Amino acid sequence: MQYKQLGNTTMNISRIAFGSMSLKSEEAGNEQLLLDAVSAGINYFDTADLYENGVNEEMVGRALKPHRSDIFIATKVGNQMKPDGSGWNWNPSKKYILEAVERSLTRLQTDYIDLYQLHGGTIDDPIDETIEAFEILRQQGKIRFYGISSIRPNVIREWVKRSRISAVMMQYSLLDRRPEEEVMPLLLMNNIGVLARGPMAQGYLAGKPSREYLGRTLEQVSEVKAFVQDQKVSASALAIHYVLHHPSVTAAVVGIRTKKQLLDAIDALSAPPIPESLFDQLTQISPENFYTDHR
Repeated sequence: MQYKQLGNTTMNISRIAFGSMSLKSEEAGNEQLLLDAVSAGINYFDTADLYENGVNEEMVGRALKPHRSDIFIATKVGNQMKPDGSGWNWNPSKKYILEAVERSLTRLQTDYIDLYQLHGGTIDDPIDETIEAFEILRQQGKIRFYGISSIRPNVIREWVKRSRISAVMMQYSLLDRRPEEEVMPLLLMNNIGVLARGPMAQGYLAGKPSREYLGRTLEQVSEVKAFVQDQKVSASALAIHYVLHHPSVTAAVVGIRTKKQLLDAIDALSAPPIPESLFDQLTQISPENFYTDHR
């Protein structure tokens, strides 16, 4: 396993991060899968209070408790479930965050969260109030570092300007190169780590039938997928290597639900080095695309 320091933190995290959102509580073997990931050298696990209304946090906390001192747990806050369970409301208030963290700590069976992230965000949020909540939690020792999960350039810019965030989780893949235009250079310059989710582009790079995607036509997506699948390394390995190749990216957050997906992600890092000439070809076959909203 390879490791890299996450932004301005003291955390050296595995370059493959375990995205637990895909784990469903009714499926047997989830906790063993998490333990298999630890055995393979993965030390960074991502969850959220929103996933199955906290059940995902409970599962992650229960499985990883024996290894707590050796691993890093990241979770998220901001989506407040409605009392009737019919959905959630966006709530980035200081009061809510200071209450929600206690429930996450209990579910995760831990005294602290390594990275606490705002699970979304808009330019109309009370950003300074939200930051204050995170800073209070840092002072109390309930969280070590904080960040945001967002793809909105205007929101990310404000957080970089106003806060001491350590990381931004964002969607990034060969088919979604939008962060490369502005966001990634900004975060790299400010020593803020990028946690890249969705490196497989919703499965299109891993064999899922093509369709239009983020402004790319069906034909364009099919062309990229065909090129990726025609290389000597596996499609998943090439997709992960493309994401990790950008200097701003600390880890690829891979959604893992099966043992095969875990092994494929781990094997991706042991694949032979990708030549720079192939990265050049990838950027030509899949040209940059750009954010149109929230710029």
